[in-house]
Amino acid sequence: MSNIINCKGMNCPLPVVNTKKYFDTIEKGISTTIVDNEVAKNNIIKFVENSGFKYEVEERDGLYHILITKGEGIKEDKSSEVKESNDEIFTIVVGSDKLGNGDDDLGIALMKSYLFALSEAEKIPNNLIFLNSGVKLVVEGSLVLDSLEKLQQRGVEIQSCGLCLDFYKIKDSLRIGEITNMYAIIEIMNNSKTIKL
Repeated sequence: MSNIINCKGMNCPLPVVNTKKYFDTIEKGISTTIVDNEVAKNNIIKFVENSGFKYEVEERDGLYHILITKGEGIKEDKSSEVKESNDEIFTIVVGSDKLGNGDDDLGIALMKSYLFALSEAEKIPNNLIFLNSGVKLVVEGSLVLDSLEKLQQRGVEIQSCGLCLDFYKIKDSLRIGEITNMYAIIEIMNNSKTIKL
């Protein structure tokens, strides 16, 4: 019988943190992480895939049971697939739906202009991470979706904080990129040159 990591009722990033902590303590083995929402399930799967572990997901009674195996059938490390047109990984963190401080209308116009110019630039980031009110830029009705779609087509990974989307009650309106958690955001930021807007 496999170890059980019960993460029911836990908010981001605890399910990923607890799962990682367990697997950091073993060379190989099997564990089942149990979560009660799809975002947590997807975040666990992303962690497992990035770690090269095997997994199976079963949904029972509204709960996701994610059976994770470490140490057999290891997949190729995904880090080798990271887009590196330059020598280092580079990430832009967007913490607001406006650029700069001052007039809100000007800030909205500046952000739209910035992201358009970025989508046309020769050097683009590997990752765009959206936090706090920045998540308003990746949802239905956003004025910058065209620029973000162009960046995504060019290989930029677009990720938005699930807790932030929940806070603003706009998770169902997400139109581009993936939902992520603070643990994954820290991993990306710690392994790249980061610019904060």
